[in-house]
Amino acid sequence: MRARALLLRPHRPRAARTLHPPAVAASRARQLSSTRPWRQQAEAAVEEAPRSYAQSRRAMQEAEAKASFTDPMTRYEHLVDTGVLRADPHQKTIVRRLQRLWEDLKGYDPGPVPGPSTAVEPSYFGKFFTRKPATPAPTVPLSAVPRGLYLYGSVGTGKTMLMDLLHSTLPPQFDTARYGATRVHFHAFMIDVLKRQHAVAAKYAEMGEPKKDALPEVARGLAEKGRVLCFDEFQVTDIVTAMLLRGLLERLMDFGVVCVMTSNRHPDELYINGIQRESFIPAIELIKERFEVVDLNSGTDYRKMPRTLSKTYYHPLTPEVDAELDKIFAALAEADGGLTPGRRLHLWGRELRVPQASAHVARFSFADLCDRPLSAADYLEITRQFGTVFVLDVPKMGLSERDQARRFITFIDACYENKTRLFVSSEAPIFQIFSDDRGKAAADDAHMRSVMDDLGIQADVVGSSSLFSGDEELFAFARCVSRLSQMGTKEWTESSGL
Repeated sequence: MRARALLLRPHRPRAARTLHPPAVAASRARQLSSTRPWRQQAEAAVEEAPRSYAQSRRAMQEAEAKASFTDPMTRYEHLVDTGVLRADPHQKTIVRRLQRLWEDLKGYDPGPVPGPSTAVEPSYFGKFFTRKPATPAPTVPLSAVPRGLYLYGSVGTGKTMLMDLLHSTLPPQFDTARYGATRVHFHAFMIDVLKRQHAVAAKYAEMGEPKKDALPEVARGLAEKGRVLCFDEFQVTDIVTAMLLRGLLERLMDFGVVCVMTSNRHPDELYINGIQRESFIPAIELIKERFEVVDLNSGTDYRKMPRTLSKTYYHPLTPEVDAELDKIFAALAEADGGLTPGRRLHLWGRELRVPQASAHVARFSFADLCDRPLSAADYLEITRQFGTVFVLDVPKMGLSERDQARRFITFIDACYENKTRLFVSSEAPIFQIFSDDRGKAAADDAHMRSVMDDLGIQADVVGSSSLFSGDEELFAFARCVSRLSQMGTKEWTESSGL
């Protein structure tokens, strides 16, 4: 695949270009797949549909995946042969687990999901009949549902790449035209579940059944959307999720849904020290029984292999840094069709004003994103809308900026999930923005020193901080440092922003 530098592309007047909508490009790629080798067909799909840089790269990647790779192992071996991945015996062993699930799914036919149903019941007076909501009946015996996969490991163990590998090679019956498959960040998934639960409960109340369990109908709706459900960053941090999870997973399996999860923790370590954790133990036992639990830790951090950094992080906050980022933003926005005045995003009933944006490039200040009570769902929507985001004037954060620090970490998680290209200007080097010199230095904390060693970052570069105390906070901080490191590599900047 040819790497193209966005800023160096020759300018072509817009009037002279033929813009092909994505559906046309996808159709053209499918036509080519039956007549040409995958590489030629992918390049032809791009050349014959000369749209934006992002659309062209996406069309090429989709054409390659669909035309050449039918299973996880074949695709993995191709990526190793072409130098995209380094050969690794441990990782290949993990891919064999993906291959096992793929083989199970290849012959799996869960059948259609029934529509929402109601039951006709006689009224109190016996002469009239009323419609009541009926509980959806299971459609697939539990013994017939393939075992899912639970992949866990610390930062940099290749969880996202492995999920990409499986999701992009699922057997054909799980495409959108038939049974479907859903890939979703766990934060976003639980938000969707709660919204669906609220809507179903309201509907039941209107039908005179306010106490009826909404979860079976929620699971039926989710199964209708996709019979393979892939969760990224599965974690349990609150009692609402803990109480819902076992019942939800059981009911999803009732409709033949196969789940694949990536997580930072072994199932036994989920929701440690959480409120009423004993009520969550049955969900842990269900995961261990119905999922193949796979440890990804091998001592290799796959994120740190590409060491050539591009210039994406700028410090300190000086007029020279501002001018440089102004220049880069102006060039990217012009290549993306120019600025769109007054751009606003609708986030859960609220509006977020975007200070400056083109169609797919946005510029925010740190205060715009982190001084307001925005949530993970808000950040996921922002990074879904904009493939490239500039964040300016990031300060060093101490104990008094604890909330802002948490929001910034959540924002970085959303950028990573949506493959966002990031440009940042900060008061201190990016890895030191959480250093307030009042807490324990990373070099003095055995756990943090181990994490920093794994990431290839010197502990004294990170500094000390009083912000992070509990294990979950320390892990979130370490993950943020790891992801910022990866998002500063040349490989990330060339493949992100799509």
